[in-house]
Amino acid sequence: MREQLRHPARLVPLSFAIAVALGTALLMLPVSRAGPGGADFVTALFTATSAACVTGLIVVDTPTYWSPFGQGVILVLIQVGGFGIMTGATLLGLLVSRRLGLRTRLVAQAETRILSIGDVAPALRLILAATLAVEALVWIVLALRLRLAYGEPWPGAIWNGLFHSVSAFNNAGFSTYTDNVMGFASDWLFLGPIMLAVAVGGIGFPVIADLWRNRQPARWSVHTKVTLLGSAVLLALGTLAVLAYEWSNPGTIGDAPLHERILGALFHSVVSRTAGFNSLDVAEMTTATLLVTNALMFVGGGSAGTAGGIKVSTAFVLLLTVWAEIRGEEDTVAFRRRLSSHVQRQALSVVVAALLIVAAATLYLETVTSFPLELIMFEVVSAFATVGLSAGITAQLPPSGELVLVVLMFLGRVGSITFATGLALAAGRRPYQYPEERPIIG
Repeated sequence: MREQLRHPARLVPLSFAIAVALGTALLMLPVSRAGPGGADFVTALFTATSAACVTGLIVVDTPTYWSPFGQGVILVLIQVGGFGIMTGATLLGLLVSRRLGLRTRLVAQAETRILSIGDVAPALRLILAATLAVEALVWIVLALRLRLAYGEPWPGAIWNGLFHSVSAFNNAGFSTYTDNVMGFASDWLFLGPIMLAVAVGGIGFPVIADLWRNRQPARWSVHTKVTLLGSAVLLALGTLAVLAYEWSNPGTIGDAPLHERILGALFHSVVSRTAGFNSLDVAEMTTATLLVTNALMFVGGGSAGTAGGIKVSTAFVLLLTVWAEIRGEEDTVAFRRRLSSHVQRQALSVVVAALLIVAAATLYLETVTSFPLELIMFEVVSAFATVGLSAGITAQLPPSGELVLVVLMFLGRVGSITFATGLALAAGRRPYQYPEERPIIG
């Protein structure tokens, strides 16, 4: 039993479970709550899970319900969760690389150029340096902006700047303002640094390391090229979709000047891919925008980063596989590199498993609540993809519904990593083959 728990693929979910348990215990203390008494178990558990899994969904108002101590606990959980995800996913990637056969390892190393066994210590140092550098830079900018433009006292500006910087880089979406960041909907100098931190944290460590080591795009790995291209396409399509569907909606950007409309659409497109901040009122958005946001949340960001979802590379591989099948091509190719059939099956397995989990949770919440289906699905996808955007019904769910979202946040954050690792480590061949037969498809 002890040897099984020491397995790296089990240590990641175990460490997050311990962090959630400790966070829950601390948040239940009376000192963590702004009002009298301590938080109840479900509220503390939900908040601790949302923070440690860098999601951002809340059932109580963060700045008014939690004391400075409680907010500090949330901030530590966010930092530990984000750093733990990046390091855990990277180390599991190294584990997979070591367990693969020699030929496959050589191919993988030639493609990624970053995840080799000897790179463990440098990788951890780079993750820590990137985290601290981005968070410090964004912290300074936000604190100065809050002090000079909004007149917040220095202590408040420093604390709010730090909280939003850490929350943004770790793609958490927690805010120390009751309306999240809706009060800064027209402020490029406040929302811009947040978008930068979200993008860097969500792109994934393998991409950051590749960009750091290889200044020439021709030398980037296929994973880096796929992630950057996919992220750019999703960002552009998301921005255009929000502009199109919300252009005449007075509840969001319909009455705003052009530059505010563009900022609102761009910010929503960026944060929908797992950050969870909102400068627009999600509850007022059109059904079409909610569906587009569901798609952006479900895909998420880059692998081995603070973003959630099925990941950009997974969606890209699956789309390329479908395109190759439509064209009748035997090989699936990306940037003049052939993608192995095992990678394609992995991508399909991750997507199907995610769809089944989302469908089951949606069906359950549809059974125990009376909210419209599109709102329920939005909360479910947001929780599973560890985004944190809400249409305003999370706090109104029954305790069993909140617990379902807790499980979804944990599975979406930790389960996806261990599941993908398990698929990679399970690669193998039977010493025999069954006769082949082709069932009718379609």
